[in-house]
Amino acid sequence: MRRYSLIVLFIVLCMTTHAQQFEWNVNFHGFADNREYAKSGRYPQTIFGARIAPEIGIAVDSIHRLRAGINYLHEFGSSPSGKVNPTLYYNYQQRGFNFYIGMFPRYGLLSDYPRAILNDTLLYYRPNVEGMLLRYENATFFQQIWIDWTSRQTDMDREQFMVGLSGKVSANLLYFSHHAMLWHNAGPMIKIPNDQVRDNGAAMVRVGLDLSKRTFLDSLDIHVGGVVGYDRLRGIYEWRTAAGFITGLHAAYRNFFLENTFFTGEPLDVPYGDQFYTARRYDRLEIGWTPIRYKGLEGKFIASFHFTPGAVDNQQQFLLRYHIGGSYPK
Repeated sequence: MRRYSLIVLFIVLCMTTHAQQFEWNVNFHGFADNREYAKSGRYPQTIFGARIAPEIGIAVDSIHRLRAGINYLHEFGSSPSGKVNPTLYYNYQQRGFNFYIGMFPRYGLLSDYPRAILNDTLLYYRPNVEGMLLRYENATFFQQIWIDWTSRQTDMDREQFMVGLSGKVSANLLYFSHHAMLWHNAGPMIKIPNDQVRDNGAAMVRVGLDLSKRTFLDSLDIHVGGVVGYDRLRGIYEWRTAAGFITGLHAAYRNFFLENTFFTGEPLDVPYGDQFYTARRYDRLEIGWTPIRYKGLEGKFIASFHFTPGAVDNQQQFLLRYHIGGSYPK
């Protein structure tokens, strides 16, 4: 951390010579997530803790930015030291294009991925993407591509990374969206006997209606689509696929919301996906209440029910996020 701090300080001092704005922001994430998953044989656990992520940065102009900070997690009841992840990235923004390279926050960039492809536990334990992301966005079109390097190959460590593509096209009430991810898992430099390279991932396409402006509700979204999982173990078997049908509903009125996702099809074997999708039929019902909503502060309660053949699991969450920040002329 001392070496990291010195590098960040050196870069900031060099860039400040030409900077027009000094910027800062702090993100706080408090969470209590109780997962009662024993009835279906999934992994029951309670995730209870808080995360704070301060950043400082400089804006050379309206296009180029450099940010540095830390992302600190403490799970209640664990050792006092907690877990620290460095944050350091460059950001380019111009004419709808947005480019990141470095270690940058996942939330707000990849947090819209369906749980069948990327589970929501990543927001607790892997808050930063380590790699690159490029997106283009306007009023009716959105597209992005990214890579997240999760493990650098050494004599003992495996080489692992994820790449993904997602986007959305809107036309009045109708929209089309897609999400895809591929995980590459290769061995360390010192070969492990009978170890094989694995490529695994999933893709989902959906067609939906955003009826928020045609109803008394604050928001109403209905969508249907398909999802395909793919897996290959090189030298053992070639590409295997599993396909399913998925529907979704999201409705919100004032401080209350309801969300339902239904999946049926072949079991999906996606290590980074939600393990409920290994069932042939799965329904997730979420009932939520947002009692705290003020400027950059939001707190909400969510009760979730997970229906799989022969079992009903439940989950209770309280999530609080607080974002503050500002900028000052040089």
